[in-house]
Order: sequence, then C-alpha cells, then structure tokens
Amino acid sequence: MSIRLRLTAWYTCILAVTLILFGSAVYGVVHFYTFSKVKSNLEEQSKQIQPNLVLYISQGELKFDIGGLSATSGFQSSQIFGQLHDYNNNRDLITENLGRMKKTFPVPSAKNAFNVDSFETFRLNGNPFMVYQKPVVVQNQLIGFLQLAVWTGHEEELLSLLRSILIISATIMVLMATTFGLFLARKSIAPIGKVIEAADQIQKGSDLSVRIAYDGPQDEIGQLINTVNNMLGRMEGFYKNLEESYAAQRRFVSDASHELRTPLTTIRGNVDLLQKMWSKDDSERPNLDEETMHQMTLEAVSDIADESKRMSRLVSDMLSLARADTGRTFEKQPVPLEILVEEVARRAKMLPRTAEWITGDFSVLNGVYINGNKDYMQQMLFIFIENAFKYTPEGQVVFDAFIYKNQVGIRISDTGIGMDKEEVPHIFDRFYRADQSRGVTEGIGLGLSIAKWIIDELEGSVEVVTRLGEGTTFIIWLPIVFPTPLE
Repeated sequence: MSIRLRLTAWYTCILAVTLILFGSAVYGVVHFYTFSKVKSNLEEQSKQIQPNLVLYISQGELKFDIGGLSATSGFQSSQIFGQLHDYNNNRDLITENLGRMKKTFPVPSAKNAFNVDSFETFRLNGNPFMVYQKPVVVQNQLIGFLQLAVWTGHEEELLSLLRSILIISATIMVLMATTFGLFLARKSIAPIGKVIEAADQIQKGSDLSVRIAYDGPQDEIGQLINTVNNMLGRMEGFYKNLEESYAAQRRFVSDASHELRTPLTTIRGNVDLLQKMWSKDDSERPNLDEETMHQMTLEAVSDIADESKRMSRLVSDMLSLARADTGRTFEKQPVPLEILVEEVARRAKMLPRTAEWITGDFSVLNGVYINGNKDYMQQMLFIFIENAFKYTPEGQVVFDAFIYKNQVGIRISDTGIGMDKEEVPHIFDRFYRADQSRGVTEGIGLGLSIAKWIIDELEGSVEVVTRLGEGTTFIIWLPIVFPTPLE
C-alpha cells in the first residue's frame, strides 16, 4: 500500500472514530434530556393523583376512582394513561383513553411487584409508551399495582430523526474526508514522485538539467525539494565543468597536434632534402653544382631553425597554460606601473611592424602601484601589442593609459582588420583565431589565452571593442593597490 493510501486510511479511521464518539455523545445527551422530562412529568402526576385513589377494603374489594382521575385537568393536558391492577380480584382498572386502545400494560406477578423498575418502555398497538409503575401497599399489604404512562411517539420520532441525521451526516463526512484526504494526500505526495522521477533520470544519465517544480509552502517537502534542486544544480554544474574540461582537453590536444605537425613536417622535409643533397650515394644525390647546393643547404637550415623556434614558443606557451590549469600562480608584489609601461613602450618600438607606433602620456600613472609580477605583466602587454602589430598591416597602433574609479585602464587600440562581434567571446579560447586571419598571419592562437590567465591572476578584467575592417581596442582594467607618489 502506498503512503498516500495509508495516510488516507489513517485519517479516515481517526475521523470515523471521532464522529462515532461525537454522535453517540450528542444522541445520549438528547435521549437522556428528553426522557428525563417525561419521567419527571410522570412522577409529578403520580403525586397529584394520590388523593384520587379511593380504596374500599370492605368486602375485599379495591376500587379506583377512575372518573375523578380522568377529570383532573393536569392529567388530561399531560395525556396520561392510567392503569391500576387489583391483585385481590385480578382485574385492571384503566382510564378512558387507555380503554380506547383495547389493550393494557403488562403487570408483574405479586411476588415480583417490588422488583420491577420504576420506569419501563412498552408498546401497545405499535405505539411507544414510557410507563411509571409502583406497587400500592396498604397496611404493609400489597393490594395493587399502579401504572401511569405517557405516549412517547414524538420523542421517538425526534430521536429517530436525530439518529438518522447523525448517521447520514457522519457517513457523508467520512466519504468526503476519504475523497478529499486521498486528493490532498496525492497532491502532497506528488512532489515526492517528482523527486523519484528526477532521481531516476539522473540514475539513467539522461538529463541533469531536470528541476522539480514546486510552488507550495516551505514545509518538510518544500525543504526536501529545494535541497534536491540545489543538489541537482551542483551536480549539473560539476558535470558541465567536467564535460567542458574534457572537451577543452581534447581540443587542446587536437590543436596542439595540428600546430606541432606543421613545423615538424617542414623540419622533416628539409632534413630529407639535406640527406639527399649530401648523400654518398651518387644515385640519390641531385645533380647540382656546389654553389647551388650550398645555397639550398643554408635555406634548409634557416627553415629548420625558424620552425624550431616556433616549436619552442609553442611548447613554452603550452607549458604556461598547463601550469595555469593546475592552479599554479606567480608571486605578487607592488609594481610601479608608470615605469613598467614606459619600458614596454620603449621596447615595443623595436618589434617588427608596418603600422605607426603611438604612445600616450604615462605621467598619469605616477605613483600608481599594481599588485602583480613585472615579468608576467610585461608578457601580457607584449601579447596585446604584438597582436595589434600583426593584424594592422597599415595604419597605427596606440598605447596609452588612464585612471577611473580606483582602477587603471591600459589601452591598446589599432586600425587593423578588426573582427566580427560574434567572434569576441572566443578570442581568448586556446588555439582560436578569427577566420579571416587563418593562413594569413602567423600565430598559434595561445597568446590571448595566456594574457587572459595573467589578467585573471591580477584580479583584473579586459574589455574588447572591435569592428570588422576598422580595428580593435583592448582595455585592460587592473585594480590599484595604493597611490603613493614617486619621489
């Protein structure tokens, strides 16, 4: 049996017992109060008719003044039925109203006259009567048995109606309680069913984004559902992070393999060429003069050297990112920013470029310190500057800085090829390069990833503004540690 059925059964049983006890108490109180009035009325009438008893003991007869009893106004108004049994003559003296019924009340034997109850209920011709009875004793001798009765049909009808109302109403209430109890129990337990369904989906691994919809009160079930939803959210986050990490790892390995294959292919081709050119086997050696072979050898060695340097840079960048993935960081200390950017600006003049190099006034950075590492900060700035030079075949690259709300903004803007806004969210991904730059400009797509890692370690942020064909602007925001003027 399910929980909701057990709860409904328990609630129904408790309600049924409560209604039975309540109905019985109400019926008992009404029954007692109703017949108490009848009994008290009979006892009062019994006291009033005592003077109407006329006993004639002479000649062994007992007479009952029936006429005098019937003429009593109280007797008539109370609809009292009177009967006096004469044990000596074994006859019944009855009132006129009882005579019309053509039946008498049962009379106990003389020896049992003192053992009967004072009040008993009898039925004459199907009519209910409450009878008050007592023996008549004269001079310690039992001579008769007096019975006074009143018709209790109205009381019986009232109690019967009350009994029917109580039974019917209790039955209806139990049925309604069962129906609504089952409905409420099902509604209350329904969220638990959703919890089971969600847990089953998690077990099957079909969907971790499932959440249990619940808008009820924050009771035990509400708290349970909130806990389960929070647990599902954390599990989904962990699973997504795991999937993203796994996908990034596969993409990293794939892109790294692709990037390493190109220089290796070039190196291998040049090495094969050198082997053939300087082979001792005349059949494999090309028929070239010594000057040509010497020129080709220099070109091959130069290609091998360039590709080796490229591989070294790639391996170095990959090593930096691998250290970042393991959570390793660098030591930080207050760095005077004005001195650092001026040195970067001076050294950037020596970089190969075709664009005009323009630097701003860095005196605004006087006394501004950044909690960072000089070498990593220089590496980060050179990554942005080299990218600007790389993607600006003509035009200008501007390098300046400004301060806003306790933050310093270092700006590198160019008038180069720019990019689509849709590509901006991906430019810091590893091995990513805009489509228009693939195959046109050199690079492996790791520089901006390393720069972003350094900015994150410096607790800063980077802002990108770009438009295709018009150029790109990077603003690096770094928090100021403390502004102390330089002396």
